[in-house]
Amino acid sequence: MQSSRNDNNSGKNDRSLRWYGVITLFVIVAISYVDRINIAVLITDAAFLNHVGLAATDRVSQGFLATAFMLGYGVSAFVLTPFCSALFGVRRSLVYGLILWGVVTWASPMFHSYGLLLASRVLLGVSEGPLFSLASAYIKAHFRSDENGKPNAFVNMGTGLGLAIGYPLVGWLLTQFAWDSSFHVLGVLNIVLGIPLVLAFVRMPAGHADGVKPSSFGEAMSRVGGIVKGALQTRHLFLITLLTSAALAYLWGSSNWLPTYLREARGFSMREMGWLASLPQYATVLAVFVGGVLIDKVGRERVPFIFMGASVGVALSVLMAINAQDPYAAACCLVAANFFWGLQSPAIPSTVQYCSRPEHTASAFGVTNGVGSLVAGFMPALMGGVIGAMSHGVGASPAASAASSASGFFAGFALLIGTQIVVFGCGFMLWLRDRSHGAHTVSGSQLS
Repeated sequence: MQSSRNDNNSGKNDRSLRWYGVITLFVIVAISYVDRINIAVLITDAAFLNHVGLAATDRVSQGFLATAFMLGYGVSAFVLTPFCSALFGVRRSLVYGLILWGVVTWASPMFHSYGLLLASRVLLGVSEGPLFSLASAYIKAHFRSDENGKPNAFVNMGTGLGLAIGYPLVGWLLTQFAWDSSFHVLGVLNIVLGIPLVLAFVRMPAGHADGVKPSSFGEAMSRVGGIVKGALQTRHLFLITLLTSAALAYLWGSSNWLPTYLREARGFSMREMGWLASLPQYATVLAVFVGGVLIDKVGRERVPFIFMGASVGVALSVLMAINAQDPYAAACCLVAANFFWGLQSPAIPSTVQYCSRPEHTASAFGVTNGVGSLVAGFMPALMGGVIGAMSHGVGASPAASAASSASGFFAGFALLIGTQIVVFGCGFMLWLRDRSHGAHTVSGSQLS
């Protein structure tokens, strides 16, 4: 009886300790997103643009700084995740990643040209690439499929919180110190805060082969090959990857152009831009939590409806933001758009975990997140091209120049509506396929 009581206490401790790992992953995701949008604020600073040799009107090159990060991130998520999962495991992979992206961030101001800065953004993306896949593997190992909504939501809340903190933090550092201080502060933060948390709280369950060292190179390659092969057999992999691409395209397009949009298209000051740009991200944090609760409440068969309903909300909100005359009304519409986007965010990893085997979850999410990031990575540059092309009146009178610049931003943000049409279509197809699969399973069991 005493032994039974001890086993119960041990089980309760294990169940509570697993949430410390979730909280740690939440913090690391938040830190990583501050790193990612640092450049989005800095491109509004003339000293930074002069340092890397960029013109204030060169929207394509400015947008490609974010695209370069996403290219490195996508390739890394797709290629490195199987090696991290097979050779190092979740814990060590996180530590190695934090060291690398902390060093790259701190050293970025040493690069005195646009080309070298692009290279540093690619390297930063490579170091952060496996993060969400490793987080998904941790959640899959610790939580059942009928209870993974809230932990997925909590980790994904780091996305919105990182952006919400990042915009005003980098804006404040930019007004108080030289532009390079933001790189130095964030580089130190990655290592000093992130690594101790991982070492203290990220633990995989007993008996889980987390980073067991292979006995030979052949065994290592065989293990990686098996993980990749299993990941590619994940149900609905193409649909989930296409949906992820469209969802991330919205996130990266909106988050990277939001500060400049608020300043140049809507006329807000640098100080106003900081807190206004953070409001949509707080809406995302709230919505991600709500989305996680919904996933656990509605049941697996209804999760595609979350994608469909949320995508309609995002598209309508962006459309109203573009057409709003009052700048504060436009800002409120973008807050609403991010809230609806946040509802669909935790449903993506939850769907991957539901459709994949436990040993293949990290790599399966690496495929969807990696390919999705590669595709979405071109959205900032694409929006920059549209913004630049439509801002044809720049150089005329100040009033005409401002009006033309605003029309360019409106056209660029209209691209975000298209991403949600894709999300809606993929959600609808997932619902149809799960419905037909369920009906087939029921009929099969009746025949037997």
